[in-house]
Amino acid sequence: MSNSVEGVAGTVGIVGLGLLGSALCERLLEAGKTVRCFNRTREKADELIGRGAVWSDNPFAECETVVVCLYNAAIVRETLQQLSGSFRPGQCVIDATTAGPADAVELGAWLGSFGVSYLEAPIAASSDQTRQGKAIAFIGGEADVLRRAQPVLDAMVAASHHVGAWGAAARFKLVNNLILGLNRAALAEGLAFASRIGLGPAKTLDVLRQCNAYSGVMDTKGAKMVAGDYTTQAKLGQHAKDVRIILEEADRNGLTLPFSKVHLEMLERGEALGWGDLDNSAIYRVLNEAGTPVEAGTPVEEA
Repeated sequence: MSNSVEGVAGTVGIVGLGLLGSALCERLLEAGKTVRCFNRTREKADELIGRGAVWSDNPFAECETVVVCLYNAAIVRETLQQLSGSFRPGQCVIDATTAGPADAVELGAWLGSFGVSYLEAPIAASSDQTRQGKAIAFIGGEADVLRRAQPVLDAMVAASHHVGAWGAAARFKLVNNLILGLNRAALAEGLAFASRIGLGPAKTLDVLRQCNAYSGVMDTKGAKMVAGDYTTQAKLGQHAKDVRIILEEADRNGLTLPFSKVHLEMLERGEALGWGDLDNSAIYRVLNEAGTPVEAGTPVEEA
C-alpha cells in the first residue's frame, strides 16, 4: 500500500449525490480538489458538474480516494460491487453513510480483500451545515489510513474525530443522532404546546434561546418549525431509518430506549402521512397532526 499523502489527496471521487453527498462534493470543489462524481441517477450530478465536478462512470478507475455517501449499507455494498472492477490495491474509501456497526466491519473486510483501505466517516451535520463548513466526522478505522486520508477529510469537514476501529464511528453517530433527534422532538413538542396554550411560537422560540432549555436545534430547526418551512436539509424518513438502527442496536445489547421508541412512532406517523421526504423539522407538523390539525406557522397572537 502506498504511503503517499499526495496519492490520497489528489483527484477525489465521490459516489452518491444526495443531500449530504452533494454538500460534501461542494466542499471538495471549494477546497480546490479535482472531483470525479458518480450517482445512480446521473441528472443529480448536473448542478455539480456546472460547478466544476466531472462525471465519471467509475471514480475508482481515476481516483486513489473515493468518498461514498449513500442511503444505507445495503446500497453502499450494491453500488461498490458494481464499481469493483476498477478497485486497485492502495485505494481508500471514506464512507460517510450512516449505517450499523456490523455493516462497517463487513464492508471494511470486503474492501480489504481487494487491497482497498476503508474508513467509516459518518457526518454529524445537515447538508446546509456541511456546506457552511460546520460538519463533524466520526472516524472508524486504522490510524495510518486516517493520516493519509486527512487532507481529504479536512476539505470536507471542520473536524474529524478518530473514535476507534471499524464500527466505532457508527456507534458514535447513533449516539449523536439519538440525542439530536430527541432534542428536535422535544423542541417540536414544546412549540406545539406553546401554540396550543396561546403563546406565539416565534416569540416563544426567541425567549427559549436565551433560557436554560436552550439546545442547538433551536438555531438549526426552530425557525423552520415556526415558519412551516420544511424545505429539506435532512429528511424525516432518513432519521426514522437511523432510529430503527438505534433501537436494533439497543435491543442487541439488552437495553430499552423508551423515548426513542415513542420518537420512532412519531416519525413513522410522518412517513405514513407522506412526509418522509420533508425536512426532519416536520416532526413539528406530525405533533400537530396528532391532535387538532394545526399547520406549523399558523398565526397565533404573540404573548
